[in-house]
Order: sequence, then structure tokens, then C-alpha cells
Amino acid sequence: MRVLAAMSGGVDSAVAAARAVEAGHDVVGVHLALSRMPGTLRTGSRGCCTIEDSRDAWRACDVLGIPYYVWDFSERFKEDVVQDFIDEYAAGRTPNPCMRCNERIKFAALLEKAIALGFDAVCTGHYAKVIEDADGNRELHRAADWAKDQSYVLGVLTHEQLKHSMFPLADTPSKAEVRAEAERRGLSVANKPDSHDICFIPDGDTAGWLAEKIDMTTGDIVDETGAKVGEHGGANAFTVGQRRGLKLGRPAADGKPRFVLEIRPKENKVVVGPEALLAIDEIRGIKVSWAGLPIPEVSSGADFDCHAQVRAHGDPVPALARMERIADDAGIERDSLVVTLTDPLRGVSPGQTVVLYQGSRVLGQATIDAARSLQRAQL
Repeated sequence: MRVLAAMSGGVDSAVAAARAVEAGHDVVGVHLALSRMPGTLRTGSRGCCTIEDSRDAWRACDVLGIPYYVWDFSERFKEDVVQDFIDEYAAGRTPNPCMRCNERIKFAALLEKAIALGFDAVCTGHYAKVIEDADGNRELHRAADWAKDQSYVLGVLTHEQLKHSMFPLADTPSKAEVRAEAERRGLSVANKPDSHDICFIPDGDTAGWLAEKIDMTTGDIVDETGAKVGEHGGANAFTVGQRRGLKLGRPAADGKPRFVLEIRPKENKVVVGPEALLAIDEIRGIKVSWAGLPIPEVSSGADFDCHAQVRAHGDPVPALARMERIADDAGIERDSLVVTLTDPLRGVSPGQTVVLYQGSRVLGQATIDAARSLQRAQL
């Protein structure tokens, strides 16, 4: 096959490309230039997609003997990922920029361009697995190494996108083995540290970065009963589950710490309460998509058993899910995913992504629109 290898400049994508070459495919390496922000251009930046990363990707392609290109997707990245991140926080939600990047850049814009240029597949260094069922339909599954599994952030992939996705690291038992293989192949990134933090906020100060992008207005901090217990300098700077930095003027009656339970941007209020009220029993999701063909219960509206995961490195919990048609505030009907959790999850926030699994298979995902605590509902 003609394969486009997405080269991040890290060890995983380098080894994935090497395996694609070794499998006999016609491979071309491409590095995505995603940001022109000054902080991401300096060597040693904590995120990914830096100038240093592009050079590391070039060196890896040189060792592998494959062509190397840099594609500038910075404008689309700015609009589809960075601006989306700002807009979501401004609306009081907690977005996942890596999900948006995979959805809109790496497996939409990149794949679209790759197919237009005649490539059969896009190869990445993600730890996830694509399996074909008896009819040849592709399914997305967890990787062999669950500790490194990245199927959660790939839950946005559609049936059509899975047809052109290649994950050569799927069955690799550990990251240590990937590094050892890179060493044997003479790849200079063998011992390069993993990237971390949000790539377009290289210093890791998300609150400070947002403060420059979103108008912050002082408002009230209230408890679960609606009583004022303090003031904030901007509701958008808070996240559900947050404990530090509340600076409450009135302590709780039981003397225990209070946590952010909810952010109400329209009222410019932050709701706080005891840790127990962070437990969420029901999730309602919008912008639903299915990784491969949806299971029969989706179209019939029947309940189905699954496991729900709301963070990239969170534990999946047993749940019962179903699809519903609901009307929004304007009276327009839309599809909604309703997930009832058998074991409550702590600190779930609108804007996060819920990914559903059956066994190792990824069924699909939705953006969380509402998270409900039965205990809070009874207050």
C-alpha cells in the first residue's frame, strides 16, 4: 500500500513508520506544523509539534530512507483546535484538545489530503488496534499494552476513517520494547522523553493562558444550596473537581474542604460543595459518533451494556447506555447519548468526552453536554 506516516518527532511514530517500511509498504513521512505561537518554537518546549520535533522527524525519515515533508496545518489547527478550546472554556465547559486534534486534523484534514494524493492509509504511532470482523468491517480496539492504550483519544474515528487507519504499535507489549527497537534501528529518538501538556500551551499554565484570551468578570461562589460563600475573579478559570484556589470567605459547616461542582457562565457563578457531590450517576452526550459500524441497539434505541471512560487515563466503569431524540432549548430535536453509570464517576464536566467500550472494542463517543448527580438532585 501507499502509506503516509504521520511523524510527530517522537519515538512511537518513528518506530511505527519503520514497521510500515519493513512490511513492504511504500511509505512517505510527513510532519504537521500545527502552531506558529512563539512558545512552541523554542527547543525544549514541553508540548509536541515544535521545531525540534520536526528535525527529529526528518532524522528518523533519513535513517529509514523514506521521503520527508512538512505540511503546514497551522491555520486549520488554530481554528479547529485552539479556538475551540477557548470557546469551550468561555462557555463553562472543559474540552479535550487532543480529541479535537485527532478528529479534525490528524484523521480529517490529514487523511483527506492523503487520500486526495493517492495514499491508501495514514500510519501513526498511537497505541490502538484495528480488527476486521467476519464481514470485513473494521473495528477499533484497545492496544495490547493497556497502560499505554490510546484508544480513548481515537474514539472520534468514524467507520470511513478506520478504513484508512494503520496503527503498527497495536500489539507491542510495552513502551520499553518500542524504545529498544528504536535503539536497534539507529533512531536518535530512542530515548526522547514523551511529550506532555497541551502543545499550544508549552509552559503548562492553562489558567494564565486562558486569562489572556477570555474576558474574566468577578462573580459569586455559591454552595449547593445557593448561599454565597465567596467571590471569584472569573468563572471560566475554574474546572469541575477543583479544590485549590477557591479562597472561600466562609468555611463549610462540617469543616471539610469544598470542591467545584458546577460552573454557570450565564449567571457568572461557581457552585461548590462537599466531595461526595462530585459523584456523577448519569451522563448525557451530544455530537455522537461511532467507531466503525454501530451496534444494532443504537438504531433501535434499546439499552445496551458497556463500559464508559471519561478521561484518557481514567478507569472505565460499567454502564447502561441508549440513544434518545431530545429537543434543545430552541425546540430542535437532536440525537443524544444517555449513559447511566453503575459505579458513579467523580468530577465529570460538560465538554469532556465519554467513550464507550464493549470488552476491548471502542463503540463510539460523545461530547458530554450534562452530568447529573442523583444525590444533588435530591437536595
